[in-house]
Amino acid sequence: MNIIIITGTSSGMGREFALRLDAGLRTIDEFWLIARRRERLEELSRRMKHKVRIFDMDLTDSGQMDAFDRTLKRERPVIRMLINSSGYGIMGDMQELEAEEQLGMIDLNCRALTQMTLLCLPYMKKHSRIIQLASSAAFLPQPGFAVYAAGKAYVLSLSRALGEELKGRGILVTSVCPGPVRTEFFERAEKKASTLAIKKYVMADAGAVADHALAASAKGRSVAVYSLPIRAFRLLAKVCPHSWLLAAVRLMKRR
Repeated sequence: MNIIIITGTSSGMGREFALRLDAGLRTIDEFWLIARRRERLEELSRRMKHKVRIFDMDLTDSGQMDAFDRTLKRERPVIRMLINSSGYGIMGDMQELEAEEQLGMIDLNCRALTQMTLLCLPYMKKHSRIIQLASSAAFLPQPGFAVYAAGKAYVLSLSRALGEELKGRGILVTSVCPGPVRTEFFERAEKKASTLAIKKYVMADAGAVADHALAASAKGRSVAVYSLPIRAFRLLAKVCPHSWLLAAVRLMKRR
């Protein structure tokens, strides 16, 4: 049985990936959709042509992850694609945010992504693909978004290293690093602080980002960066000392 596993499919990028892959693939037997909100998953499954299996689960709950592991061992599917798109961010200075929310970002954005990848790898074969949702926040430390940016830097580094390790098995890993994307993400992220105004001007459509990421994955690219402004930002973060860029951000925040 050939399957695609997508986390975070109740909204945002995960939902867009599911809809686009459902419309374009004919060799997949089932989609396994993972998120906490079952009603959202059921609504999405009704829109899809492929057979869908719903897992309404919390990826940070070790018991639920163990149950998912048992399902994999029992079913022994061939995982043709794993897309880890679950995650959230909270803006604000570290000292002013609740510790539980910040540690939760690490648990979901880093630990759960790593664990899901490890659970799925034994069931992947040559030409299987992994897509990990990082962010352009991975390119530069971000005061006011410190834990989120650090977590996404972890995802980017992990993905690139894992891609090298899996070349012998013919498994492709792509880290997706978009800038701000028009999703429900900001409804939670901005509840205590707002993003820089300049980011509003480079806000991208979630469907377009998903299309670009899937195309990059199909071509075997290790990193997918959507839009010219974000590619320019990535280059800037490579060639300029981060202290200069952080000073520029500090000035923008004062305005």
